[in-house]
Amino acid sequence: MSNTSFDQQFDVVVVGSGGGGMTAALCAQSLGLSAVVIEKSDKYGGTSAVSGGGIWIPNNDDIARTGGSDSYEEALTYLKTIVGNEVPQERIEAYLKNAPEMVRYMAKTFGVKYRNVPKYPDYYSNRPGGKDGWRSMEPVDFDASLLGPEFDRQRESFKGTLLMGRIAMNQVEAHKLFSRGPGWILLTLKMLLKYWLDIGWRRKTHRDRRQVLGQGMVSTLRYAMLQKNVPLVLECGMESLIEENGRVVGVNVVHRGRKLRYGARRGVILACGGFESNQAMREKYLSQPTKVEWTAAPPINQGDGIRAGQSLGAATKLMDKVWGSPTVRKPGADQQITLFIERGMPGCVAVNAKGKRFANEAAAYPDFRDAMYADNAKGNGCVPAWLVFDATFRYKYPMGIFLPGQIEPDARLPADWLDKVYYRADSIDVLAGKIGVDKAGLAETVAKMNEYAKSGVDPEFGKGSIPIDRYYSDPSVKPNTCLGPIVKAPFYAVPMYPGEIGTKGGLDVDPKARVLREDGSVIAGLYAIGNTSAAVMGSTYPGAGSTLGPAMTFGYIAARDIAESAKAEQPRIAAAA
Repeated sequence: MSNTSFDQQFDVVVVGSGGGGMTAALCAQSLGLSAVVIEKSDKYGGTSAVSGGGIWIPNNDDIARTGGSDSYEEALTYLKTIVGNEVPQERIEAYLKNAPEMVRYMAKTFGVKYRNVPKYPDYYSNRPGGKDGWRSMEPVDFDASLLGPEFDRQRESFKGTLLMGRIAMNQVEAHKLFSRGPGWILLTLKMLLKYWLDIGWRRKTHRDRRQVLGQGMVSTLRYAMLQKNVPLVLECGMESLIEENGRVVGVNVVHRGRKLRYGARRGVILACGGFESNQAMREKYLSQPTKVEWTAAPPINQGDGIRAGQSLGAATKLMDKVWGSPTVRKPGADQQITLFIERGMPGCVAVNAKGKRFANEAAAYPDFRDAMYADNAKGNGCVPAWLVFDATFRYKYPMGIFLPGQIEPDARLPADWLDKVYYRADSIDVLAGKIGVDKAGLAETVAKMNEYAKSGVDPEFGKGSIPIDRYYSDPSVKPNTCLGPIVKAPFYAVPMYPGEIGTKGGLDVDPKARVLREDGSVIAGLYAIGNTSAAVMGSTYPGAGSTLGPAMTFGYIAARDIAESAKAEQPRIAAAA
């Protein structure tokens, strides 16, 4: 046991209040260990709170209920195919074996329930072991009133994930609304009516009572913490780890200006995110150019956990990798807005400064972001890239910074946005001049896209050829739901930047989430999960929820390993006595 004096002491100290951190603390407490979650912000939930809240769980128990099928072997084949040798197979196997068990355990023990999304395909469903749906899961709706005053301390969702900037929609609803699927108008009306009729709740807050996506995840986890008396300390930032005789025994923190020492008798779990908000670390590790302003994550993750681990000799991996996505800037927003869905809609094209395409617009967002950098490295001017679309697209579909024109026409946008935030012109030539793109190149590209729309085949990049391309598209458009003509004036363009929803490089860990040194030895008492650890998915992104699924699963694994180690120590302590 430690000889160091502490202001407070627990069996487990969890740094970070996102989905992974809260899961780890809950599991530790349920296994007979005292646990605390510390959070440097004055809001809990971290990046998880503003996310889609999905978790990618192959072979989950809900698959059979919704008519699908899956197996451990198929999932392993899939990950081995797309991840390759970047991640030790034992770690991948630990994830696949424990992920369904974690979901089962969280539901049974804490009432934290998830359901699968049958139609959400893996991002590479055409690869061996890939699936056209079922593996991504979303949190079951949660009633915010159950949280009482704790609801006000939760990080709010981004307005871009809400209908009309206020009304919560889950993944299934978002898919129907954005792709204008059958019944989307009636669904919109029902959601609007339910929100506006909840008058008593709206008098208390502008936020929807119904919590879904990332809000649903953190609300449910926080409610479970309250029920199980797991403490959460806000405005409590970790300054450094406390090491004694080669073992991590606690953390130095600053809680509302006071320096304190929190002891961890059994272990410290770092769950405090990546380094996307740290410009110095971005410049050191990420592809260039890179700017904090391009990230779609909230401005909270500075790489604290990674740097704390490095100070003790921890190894790192994948530090040049991110959970990438093209992003756009909306004035007044704290962060960029991700373009997850817009690129798959028919009637748009992404081009570089030469007016040429460089990727499948509907490709999985990390692949599209990587393609931007690859094309920029060739000298084609792809940072920023431009998404060009016509009046039909503008009227029918959302575009990151604004809602469809039928809901939010140009006349309702701030006048000073025109030709600064978005660009508009009555011809493709004039638009090209405004955005500094080669006129002949853009005209030729648009003409090609119009031909592709007629045939339904994109011979250059195969837009609309695989299920994930078509997931967010318009089923009313034929013959290819992702390809539509760009012919109706006025024409529009929006600049896209190579951003991310988080970095994926971090501390090297073993299958039990224990942090490793360069020589492969374990730093006793130190664990890392989520974006503080190097991603189990390597450079790739298997499907929706590939960030939070592993964060929660390895939080569960870490807590269980700490509990098992503590149990194993008891006979030795008794014998020594």
